[in-house]
Amino acid sequence: MNRDEIKGVWERFCGKNDFRLNPDEEHVEMVIDGLLENEKACGLKLCPCRLRDGSRERDLQLICPCNFKAQDTWRTKGQCWCGLFVKK
Repeated sequence: MNRDEIKGVWERFCGKNDFRLNPDEEHVEMVIDGLLENEKACGLKLCPCRLRDGSRERDLQLICPCNFKAQDTWRTKGQCWCGLFVKK
């Protein structure tokens, strides 16, 4: 997937849920860069904000978008861990 395709997937994901992409385009681009770097290095589109431990089973839980609604940052700040997704 290229940058535009990734962003399109995220936008469609947001459209089906109660959140949106961060309106800061630079931040979104930074997350895309990290995701692509992880894919190149690890073979998986892992959230760039989360550290992998090398266990494939655990790493699969970090594929973007991860289960960010379970994180404290969602409840307290209204955004996912890396700030890609924010509450409407």
